[in-house]
Amino acid sequence: MTTMDRLYKKGLLDRVAEGRAFRYTPRHTPEEMQRVTAIESIRQLLGSDDASALPLSYLVEAVSAHDAQLLDELQLLVERKRRELKSREIKVQEDKARENKPWERR
Repeated sequence: MTTMDRLYKKGLLDRVAEGRAFRYTPRHTPEEMQRVTAIESIRQLLGSDDASALPLSYLVEAVSAHDAQLLDELQLLVERKRRELKSREIKVQEDKARENKPWERR
């Protein structure tokens, strides 16, 4: 079994048979791979045994050391995500309220 075959079996490569050999191509773009890797790394960090605020402080420290403007962008992303989550929560509550009052259904 070759390294390419192992990567294919892990879902990282696609392959096409060409005669007695295979032509391999990446299944994901570099940007997709970077995104998945970053998300998994952050999940592992947040799932560690450290106090919950500590891993977040590492993230803030790394972002601010790289570029102070990124810290502002991070804050905007957090605020946007909070609004999105709140909106979903309100929708779920409204749906539950409608389920409890079947006579008000349209």
